Amino acid sequence: MVYDVIIIGSGPAGLSAAIYAQRAELTNIVIEKTGISGGQIINTYEVDNYPGIPGISGFDLSAKFREHCDRLNTAFITGEVVGFKLEDNIKVITLDDGTVYRARTIVISSGGRPRHLNVPGEDKFAGLGLSYCATCDGAFFKNKTVAVVGGGDVAVEDAIFLSRICEKVYVIHRRDEFRAIKSSVNKLLANSNVEVLWDSVVESINGTQTVESLNIKNVKTGDVSILEVAGIFIAIGYIPNSHLFKDIVATDDRGYIIAGENCETNVPGIFAAGDIRTKDLRQIITAAADGANAITAVEKYLNKN
Repeated sequence: MVYDVIIIGSGPAGLSAAIYAQRAELTNIVIEKTGISGGQIINTYEVDNYPGIPGISGFDLSAKFREHCDRLNTAFITGEVVGFKLEDNIKVITLDDGTVYRARTIVISSGGRPRHLNVPGEDKFAGLGLSYCATCDGAFFKNKTVAVVGGGDVAVEDAIFLSRICEKVYVIHRRDEFRAIKSSVNKLLANSNVEVLWDSVVESINGTQTVESLNIKNVKTGDVSILEVAGIFIAIGYIPNSHLFKDIVATDDRGYIIAGENCETNVPGIFAAGDIRTKDLRQIITAAADGANAITAVEKYLNKN
């Protein structure tokens, strides 16, 4: 069977695309790697900027997205995409179990993965006091001292979450101001158990069996100090999951697929939606909008071809 569209990824962009594809009566499937829909938002403790449902957890919001898809009888396939090629105008996708799917168009909404610090000790202590998901692992550090690395929205949200359960939270940021939205920053700084280490970077993560301390360097003075913590949460951004497509579609120097608001790439019939595409604002609402725009563009392409 050749589908009208295959949607790769089931975060907000992919789920939105699935809803619009079903409503447009396009033959389609959604391929999700883990069998759990929602993408990165399932790890978000609280979503306060999605219109109409302030304060909802990321897990609950993703469940609502998935319920909407299920109500429309969307077909979900669990598997990791390991191969992609073009056969004339047909897009051919291979999963890790060897299954092959074909479609006239595809929407790439595979999001990204956490960016690493790439410092000594990071690989050694992954899962042993080092985490990339505060809401997943924060409970293990109740009443302990931890550090959060980063200065964007995710880092600030993680630190706020951890401040509710940890004795002390250090926020380590290489700059002298946050990039996160002001309301979140104000909420963070209002916590008496939060301390921000400005102009600082982690040089190494130390310990025996688990994380015990960090070597911290001040980028302005060059001074190095030791910070004793029981855990470290890294939130310094994401790397787009575009490696399978970078030799086929155009990407920027950071690996994001180049596509405008209509989600069209430089290759006809291939569309990019959500965090994987070049854009100024990566939020749930913009990802969901991408899903709608992508399918609208898919319909126009199919009508012409």
